Parts: sequence; C-alpha cells; structure tokens
Amino acid sequence: MSAAGVTRGLEIDHLVIAATSLESGTAWCEDKLGVALEPGGRHPRFGTHNRLLDVSSPRHPRCYLEILAVDPDAQAPTRPRWFGLDDPALRRELARGPRLVQWAARVPPGQDVDAIAAEWRAAAADPGEVTAAERMTPGGMLRWRLSVRGDGVRPFGGALPALIAWGDVHPSESLPARGVSLASLAVRGLPSVVLAALGASVDLLGDPASAALRIELETPRGRVVLDAPSDIQPC
Repeated sequence: MSAAGVTRGLEIDHLVIAATSLESGTAWCEDKLGVALEPGGRHPRFGTHNRLLDVSSPRHPRCYLEILAVDPDAQAPTRPRWFGLDDPALRRELARGPRLVQWAARVPPGQDVDAIAAEWRAAAADPGEVTAAERMTPGGMLRWRLSVRGDGVRPFGGALPALIAWGDVHPSESLPARGVSLASLAVRGLPSVVLAALGASVDLLGDPASAALRIELETPRGRVVLDAPSDIQPC
C-alpha cells in the first residue's frame, strides 16, 4: 500500500468472455478474431472449463483472453458459478453469442490480495472473498488466488475486476503469440479507490449510456471492440 493507504500498481491480467459452450466460443473466436484458441483446463470447484489466447501488448504485458463456459461433464457446484454464468439475464445474452463479461486485475508480488479486497469492500466495491484455485496443465499445476463473489454477481456490470494473485507460473508464459493484442480496456462507474489502484492500466468511458466495460483488440481481422452487457449491477 502507498503512504496514503491506497493500493496502486495493479495490471490487467486477463479478459473473460463467456459462451454457452467451448465449441461455440471457439467458433466465435475464429470468426471474430481470426485466430485459434489454445487448450485451457477445467475448474471442478466452479463447474467450468476454458480455452485461452495470448493478448499481451507493450502496454499490457502478460495478458490473455479466456473463453469460459459451463463444463457439461462437471458436477454442478454447490454455489453460484463465477463471472455470473448462472445469472438468467446473462444466460439469455449468451444465447445470442459469446460476450465479454468481466476481467481480472493482477496483484503484484509483495502486495496482499486479501488486504486489497478488504480496502475495496470498504469503498462499497466488493470483489468477493479471495479463494484458492488450481487446474492441471500439460506443464504442471497452475495455482492462483482469486476474489470470487459468493452470489455470482458481476460487480458494476463487470467493470470491477476480480483480483488475482498467481503462484510461481503465469498462463501467458506458455501461450504462443497469435497476432492479437489488447489495445485498451475502459470502465465506468468505479469508486476512486479502485481507479487509483488500477492507475494507467485502464481508461475511462465518458458516455453515461455506454457499456460498463469495453475492450479494444488488435487482431488479424482489424480492430475489434467488445462491450460487456451495459446494466451496472450494484455491489
């Protein structure tokens, strides 16, 4: 934390695009972005699985995109799935095609992810409780700690990021470059303490009628702009 008690220096870690299935998400990616996805893994605790794409750029290093879907072969979790996947309104949106739903901000080594979550919670921007997660990869076990809302809500319509602190390995280290990069990520409606923590890593959306979260990707098909569903959900 800084001398003023405000956490700073968080970076964009990954972007979450939800789909009704990994098959539909993969087809969307190949059509929209012009590239193929890399294998991801399964998340037994949340009943989901994913595929990945490196979107690192000079402004946003070690950054990737995740296509996330309910795993039909997994046992249904006893809690709402993360990133709003059980929300009926979002499920109706996904029936029309994959959607950007949220993102994650990376906590640098040496900073306390639990303390940052508490700081945001005190500012009425609750990112959820920090929980340990892991998944197996061909290169071994990936381990991380992530803030997850117990009610499955996407705070501020997805503009508020989940907080993530990685173990010794980051997924981007094994992802090949595919010619897609994150040009910008913009948000609206977030408290000042959160914006101060995110600093120059994010831009601000000025139009009050615009989406809560917007990303711009440079791709082999040109620049692609994706919005999260525009309804801002309270914490």
